[in-house]
Amino acid sequence: MVDYSAKIKELEERIASTKYNKKTQAAIGQYKAQIAKLKEREESRSSGSGGGQGWEVRKTGDGTVILIGFPSAGKSTLLNTLTGAQSETGAYAFTTLTCIPGVLQYKHANIQILDVPGIVKGAASGRGRGREVLASMRSADLCIVLLDVTRPQEHDVIVKEIFDTHIRLNQRTPDVKITKTGKDGIKIGATLPLTKLDHDTIKSILKEFKINNADVVIREDISMDQFIDCIEGNKKYMPAITVFNKKDLVSPEQLDSLMKKFNASLAISAAKNDGIEELKELIFTKLDLIRIYLKEPQKPADMDEPLIMFRDCTIEDVCSKLHKDFVAKFKFARIWGPSAKFDGQKVMLKQVLSDGDVLEIHLR
Repeated sequence: MVDYSAKIKELEERIASTKYNKKTQAAIGQYKAQIAKLKEREESRSSGSGGGQGWEVRKTGDGTVILIGFPSAGKSTLLNTLTGAQSETGAYAFTTLTCIPGVLQYKHANIQILDVPGIVKGAASGRGRGREVLASMRSADLCIVLLDVTRPQEHDVIVKEIFDTHIRLNQRTPDVKITKTGKDGIKIGATLPLTKLDHDTIKSILKEFKINNADVVIREDISMDQFIDCIEGNKKYMPAITVFNKKDLVSPEQLDSLMKKFNASLAISAAKNDGIEELKELIFTKLDLIRIYLKEPQKPADMDEPLIMFRDCTIEDVCSKLHKDFVAKFKFARIWGPSAKFDGQKVMLKQVLSDGDVLEIHLR
């Protein structure tokens, strides 16, 4: 049986020992492409033997947040504090052995919070049920990386394990289009100067994936890793916030230093309910939720209970959320508010809505 891990390690060592410059860029790109292919084969073999399946948790509410951290970082305590859910807690590792959901009610939004078992180094390779935990992330809209303030070194391990499971935190899908063609080799067009990739490297990476004829259009300055992500097309891009828990266990000076070093968003004490209101607001903001007020024809709008949607949603998205038949029965809609050119503007399904809009839907 092929030892993929050994081959991956050998290539990683080769990259580490290669001095990066213009002459070696294409070779390094080729090594990274080979690593990506080996990891994919390794994962296929593991999933074929039953690994890598996340817990089946039905998404509910207006957004889903997953708590990721090492064992005993305080995830269960935080879930209970945020939602009132009863996730078992204890001062020892691996208390949570399955995925436990709770609901945070905030600013009219019902936000699902998922508490999953703690991950450890090697989680992406299956250690400590890591594959199940990390696979469950793909259904979430926001990740909270929760760190015990006395163990800050766990941050880099968590980020690496998440990266190795094809999830990109606080990144968006690169603006790259790759169209395979039948002939004429690889043609590359870029709308701006590329400082991290040259044409030889792009071709070297594509050929490693057996793409010898393609039109490539790049509209932003991306790295080798981002370009490989675009070729594979299996990455999940999601927002994340880093939160230090148990803030009372270190001095204010130590805490300030850690916050800066790891670019953390907030420090809390879940057990003492310290910083929880600030975290609720941060979750709401980072999910990028907006309020849409609904009205029936010839009646005033309901300004007390808004419908919560994600920013840049369309009227079609609203219809789908309200009822499974609304899209098929849709006739037209009228809007008032920030996205309307004038009050009562008549619009169709693809109209993008803004926070505070009032929407009146007409059905057949």
